[in-house]
Amino acid sequence: MNDGSFIETINSLFGGAITTLIGAFTGRLMYHSGEVRLGRRRFFGRELLWEVPVAIGMAIIGEALASHLGLAQPVSTGLVATLAYLGPRGAEAMICAWLRRRK
Repeated sequence: MNDGSFIETINSLFGGAITTLIGAFTGRLMYHSGEVRLGRRRFFGRELLWEVPVAIGMAIIGEALASHLGLAQPVSTGLVATLAYLGPRGAEAMICAWLRRRK
């Protein structure tokens, strides 16, 4: 019996790669749902298909960043979900703001 967290349970059932993808798709679905709620998209529109490559790309980027930072589960999955929610433009804006503050 697994007494761990939800992410640890998913990780033990499916493995780390699937857990990372689930986190990424969850982040993109949260973003997509917000756009639907604001009336900018239909839920089952063609925009939903464009979220697939974004989720996969952000999963790769997020997992690489988590590895570089030495983050373990479930923190790395949370980072992936956050980056997937932000998407490429949101992540770029966050990095630019961080770089400006460092100067």
